[in-house]
Amino acid sequence: MPFDHLIKKVIKMKKNLAVIGYGGQGAWHCTQALGSDVVNLVGTYDIREVRRNAAKDNGIFVYDSNEALLNDPKVEIVVIAIPNDEHLEWVIKALEAGKNVICEKPVSMCVEELDKMIAAANKSGKLFSVHQNRRWDVDFLAMKQISRSGEIGKIINIESRVHGSRGIPSDWRCQKDCGGGMILDWGVHLIDQLLQIFKDEEIDTVYCENTHITNKEVDDGFKLTMRFKSGQRAYVEVGTYNFIALPRFYMQCENGTALITDWREKAKVAKMKAWNEKEVLPVQTAAGITKTMAPRDEITLDEYEIERPLSDVHDYYRNYVAALDGKAESLIKHSEVRRVMKVMEAAFESDRTGAPVKF
Repeated sequence: MPFDHLIKKVIKMKKNLAVIGYGGQGAWHCTQALGSDVVNLVGTYDIREVRRNAAKDNGIFVYDSNEALLNDPKVEIVVIAIPNDEHLEWVIKALEAGKNVICEKPVSMCVEELDKMIAAANKSGKLFSVHQNRRWDVDFLAMKQISRSGEIGKIINIESRVHGSRGIPSDWRCQKDCGGGMILDWGVHLIDQLLQIFKDEEIDTVYCENTHITNKEVDDGFKLTMRFKSGQRAYVEVGTYNFIALPRFYMQCENGTALITDWREKAKVAKMKAWNEKEVLPVQTAAGITKTMAPRDEITLDEYEIERPLSDVHDYYRNYVAALDGKAESLIKHSEVRRVMKVMEAAFESDRTGAPVKF
């Protein structure tokens, strides 16, 4: 029937994808692929029997080994979703097997490893990308929209925070040799987001202090400051022992302020209409009165909310496949991934020395 023929044609147009690793993120990729309009899930493999059984229980084909997955001629795209210290080996093996590769973040343990992956991709002629999926987070997109619009002027300072209260996971993410810790787990996302906002600004220095409240081997939190040669500042903070969370985003600009208290909330904007007021009414505090800290009125300040931007995480796969077909430029560029990795290396060095690192 014509309708059946159309269905077969659509399925055939999808790129066949397989996932190495069926842990939390690998299972997430499998689920996304099953609902994708551009990729078709072929199967997965995990070194742990319990995870292979979980995949089978979910109706997903499980290969006998990673090598069997890479040797399957049907597979066009391989997603690497295994512990960070294993990325280098399997990214290069997949590229050498003639597969296009998507690697989970952080792509590598250091810039040197990343450069080896990029060289292997260039040699193979295959498309190599990193899954910086939090570029599609609606809270980040709202702040990016406000900053790009110029509605409250040039950024002076932006603060990005993620706070939790459960410590870090007790799996490989708490082991240094495996690439654990919050800088590599969450920092890679938040730094990438801010560098998308400060895309054209040159970093001057990086200063970072790590915390070890619940884990002595790896950082369970950190406070990182990037200063740009333009004079602008970006601050990133991740905490896993915060029982009251500070705002997700806070942005000071020349003509106002933007705030997102929680990723589920809309962005609040306060835009200055006039600097001076004819008469400032003093505020009574416990120890006296103050005009300096008196709130502004509607004559000099306009306050409003920004609607949450529309976002679809499947757009990552759509862009990847379009780039694979030569119909679009890859949104996740190697130079951007490398810049983020260099900032994280500088963060570890700054924490070790206790001093800012010249970038």
